Amino acid sequence: MIPLALSGCSQRGAPSFALFGAYFPAWMLCAFLGILASICARAVFVATGLSSALPLQLFVCTATGFSFALLAWLLWFA
Repeated sequence: MIPLALSGCSQRGAPSFALFGAYFPAWMLCAFLGILASICARAVFVATGLSSALPLQLFVCTATGFSFALLAWLLWFA
C-alpha cells in the first residue's frame, strides 16, 4: 500500500511540454503566465490610478497572478 501511495505521477507521467527540444513541467508555464498576469494587473492599476486607492498592493497583485495561474492550470491541463 505504501509504494502505491508514494508513486505520485509515475503511473501516467507528469504533464509536460516540449520547448526547444527539452521537456518542461506544465506548472512552470502556468507560473510564468501568473507572473505575467500580475505584472499586467499592476500596470492596469497604475494606469487607471487605482494603485493609490488599493491597500496592500503586493498581495492584490500576487493574488491576481496566483488566481490566473491556477485558472490556466485548470483550463489547460485538468
